[in-house]
This record gives sequence, C-alpha cells and structure tokens, in this order.
Amino acid sequence: MVEQTKSTNIILFSGDYDKAMAAYIIANGAAAYDHKVTIFHTFWGLNALRKDNPPAVKKTFLERQFAKMMPRGADKMGLSNMNMVGMGPKMIKQVINKHNAMTMPQLIEMAQEQEIDLVACTMTMDLLGLKQEELLDDVTYAGVAAYLAGAEDGNVNLFI
Repeated sequence: MVEQTKSTNIILFSGDYDKAMAAYIIANGAAAYDHKVTIFHTFWGLNALRKDNPPAVKKTFLERQFAKMMPRGADKMGLSNMNMVGMGPKMIKQVINKHNAMTMPQLIEMAQEQEIDLVACTMTMDLLGLKQEELLDDVTYAGVAAYLAGAEDGNVNLFI
C-alpha cells in the first residue's frame, strides 16, 4: 500500500499581523509533519508577500493610492485587535522577542526553506495594482482555479 502525502491548504485573506502569523505557524507546523502545504495569498493577505523596499514600477493613479495605503512587507502589518494607532504591533513584537518566538519575516523565511508553496492571487494583484517585482522572490503566481485544484484533495483547508 502506497502512503499518500497529506496536504494543507490555507487561504490567507487577512492583512493583520496576528492572523498572518497564525497562518504561517500552522503552515510551518504542517510542513514539519510532512504535509504538502500551500498558502494562497489574496486581497490583504498579499501584504505578507510585499517587499519592504520594492523597486519603482509604473502604476496608475489608483494603483499608487492602494500602494500607499497597504503596508510594505509582513513586518509592517497591523494587528486585528488592539492596534492602538500602531502601538499594538510594537508591543506584540516586544512580547515575541521576549519569548524568543519567530517574527513574521522569520516565519515566511522558514516557510520558504520548508518549500511551502506561497501563492499570490493574480486576479487580486491586478485589482490592487501589485506587480511581481514588488513581491518576495520564490512566490508562485496563480488564480483561484489553481488553488481549488490543490484544495480539492486537501486534508486540511483553512480560510484566515
């Protein structure tokens, strides 16, 4: 009997630091248990994949406005609760540091090392005016059909 690889599929819709952190903790844990893991980043979840200092790219006026409103990179995302005008993320990062826990950028790096498939939703990228050059390296670009094809046989499917 051939043992089938288990899979975990996560849709990361939220751009909140704490929710994205939970998604990446679950993803890294599943990968450690030999699951094939995919994180499908859509809408505000794409902010986790944004480079801190992206290269200049040509954008329309509306695309430039979206780019200004969205955080550049995982470490600049706000909290879902207790954001407190930006003080909440600073406080949670102090707690993370105190307990020697991993930060969002470290969790993303670990996910890449574990070959977790980090997928950026191309339709959402088009809607928000995000270009591939603005996102981290080693990201897969696909639409919802590709996500559904993988999730259809998934053992674990989560929406965060």
